[in-house]
Amino acid sequence: MRILIIEDDRRISGFLQRGLEAEGYRVLLAEDGRDGLDRVRQEAIDLVILDRLIPYVDGLEVCRIIRQERRPVLVLMLTAKESIRDRVDGLQSGADDYLTKPFAFDELVARIEALGRRRPGLDPIELLQVGPLALDPATRRVTRSGVEIELTVREFELLRYLMQNAGKVVSRQRLLSHVWNYGFDPGTKVVEVYIRYLRRKLDPDAPALIRTIRGVGYMLVDG
Repeated sequence: MRILIIEDDRRISGFLQRGLEAEGYRVLLAEDGRDGLDRVRQEAIDLVILDRLIPYVDGLEVCRIIRQERRPVLVLMLTAKESIRDRVDGLQSGADDYLTKPFAFDELVARIEALGRRRPGLDPIELLQVGPLALDPATRRVTRSGVEIELTVREFELLRYLMQNAGKVVSRQRLLSHVWNYGFDPGTKVVEVYIRYLRRKLDPDAPALIRTIRGVGYMLVDG
């Protein structure tokens, strides 16, 4: 999921960016409503985390414009304005959810996950099936031969990308770019580590589905 944070307090936006990227999300930042709308119009955004009190175009108006232009994005309003009237105004402007400051980061992540399962108006999500392996992007449910497998956010995104390219060799560089949103090699074994995590969960007592193509990358096979 690609998230845009529209927040003029750099301490808050920086904290959110670091935390959400650690959870496996791709995060962009905008410091005012005008820049935020430009980002929504130009980038492939799935979810906007939107402060109400931002410069140039306030959060309520940003949300209304997003809905008027029928942008296929979710909006989570995150603000210090906490009265019932404020909540009603936010939801009536088109927000999908409303969370007040101060907030617990775990609750924010849970709300994002819940919104991700709903995904109203976004591109159609199809069930991915490769041999005995099934992945439902809408519910974030993964099964092998009908047995559910619990994955972290990053493991899920890695598996989804491998399944979308099943039968093809995917290079380490492509995984770093598409799953971790890196435009460079960080010089760590993060891909190898997460491939190992996935194999432990997918193949504890069954034939391996992720093959290492030495010197090239990885390929998901159908068993």
